[in-house]
Amino acid sequence: MTERLSNATTGTDTTENGAESQEPAAARMTTEGPVYTVTGGDWDDVISEVGGDEKIVMNLGPQHPSTHGVLRLVLELEGETVTDLRSVIGYLHTGIEKNTEYRTWTQGVTFVTRMDYLAPLSNEAAYCMGVEKLLGIEIPKRAEVIRVLLLEINRISSHMVALATGGMELGALTAMTAGFREREEALHLLEFLTGLRMNHAFIRPGGVAQDLPADAEEKIDEFVKTMDKRLPDYDKLLTGQPIWQQRLKGIGYLPVDACLALGITGPVLRSAGLEWDLRRTDPYLGYEDYDFEVPIAHEADSYARYRIRVEEIHQSLRIIKQAVKKLEPGPVMVEDKKIAWPAQLSISSDGMGNSLEHVRNIMGQSMESLIHHFKLVTEGFSVPPGQVYATVESPRGELGYHMVSDGGTRPMRVHVRDPSFVNLQSMPAMSEGGMVADVIAAVASLDPVMGGCDR
Repeated sequence: MTERLSNATTGTDTTENGAESQEPAAARMTTEGPVYTVTGGDWDDVISEVGGDEKIVMNLGPQHPSTHGVLRLVLELEGETVTDLRSVIGYLHTGIEKNTEYRTWTQGVTFVTRMDYLAPLSNEAAYCMGVEKLLGIEIPKRAEVIRVLLLEINRISSHMVALATGGMELGALTAMTAGFREREEALHLLEFLTGLRMNHAFIRPGGVAQDLPADAEEKIDEFVKTMDKRLPDYDKLLTGQPIWQQRLKGIGYLPVDACLALGITGPVLRSAGLEWDLRRTDPYLGYEDYDFEVPIAHEADSYARYRIRVEEIHQSLRIIKQAVKKLEPGPVMVEDKKIAWPAQLSISSDGMGNSLEHVRNIMGQSMESLIHHFKLVTEGFSVPPGQVYATVESPRGELGYHMVSDGGTRPMRVHVRDPSFVNLQSMPAMSEGGMVADVIAAVASLDPVMGGCDR
């Protein structure tokens, strides 16, 4: 019989004639039980060596494109069947909630916009609505309509990333290139309207930072026509595609009772048949005056969530068309100079900071106005003591801000109910008992953004 010499450092076996043979699955003990390191050989041989009742623990992540961030899923497998799934979060933690306590109420916008970075304007809107509730003020009508415009353009941009990355994860690379092409159209428009592609800090307490450019309506109309022309291509590319349907239908099933038990909102909840959209059920920013539909489905699977997002893009375009018609001349910031900052803003030629004309205007008014402007920028405005909860319907579900003021110029506490954080609870229910390949489709159907989850 050939004598085998175990080589502990290399994990290989050496026969007496010097030939090396690798063990198919070397085992080592961990706190989770035995872990098998596969070093070669046929998969059937590996399974037979592991043993009948043994399970394989596999790490999916902690980086994976379908999560829009850094997420670790610990999977326990029997063959290719998922028997246990645990989500591990925190890799993208930024401490944004705590940071807002050390900034003025206006400066907080620049922090919260970086949480869910695919829907920054939803964060800005919810945060500013909370501040405005505490202040007891109403923003001008034009500012309200501008916010709706920006939110719906941003919703289209976010859903396009969901379609693009979801397609990429399942091998539909054309879906990825097409989806990001359409997203670029939305980001170009947002850059034209606000000055930035992402992390805009454009929505401010009391209104918006500045009025829209002179030819904004023409640019918005061009965007709507482009999207109306290109959206039918997704039905040809994905909706009716047999492979796409086979990969998504019946995958990630989560019925309405499970959604309600876990607090799931957004397209995932609407895919289970419940017509819950805060723009309709608890209107804000005048959404009750817009004519649009809330798409729902009853299959409660990944394919239904895909179809809902495509239809929501159509409905957002419908809202945008109505919002453009509602744009009437008027202020875009409250008249109270103790809150409005900047009350007037004129961007310089390099696209950064105030123009020289605006600086001369501030400097030339009076010493008192200059001092007031300086104090408003450096110290901020005081907000009456109290607490409030403000919500918006983000592309991923209910985004809520619980804000507490002690009467000072900075928040005492800002706590965010981010839908990505809540929706991730559903991953075990959606994936356990299914195949490991279907975990990817289930995660993509949630469309989680870890910047909001790990805030």
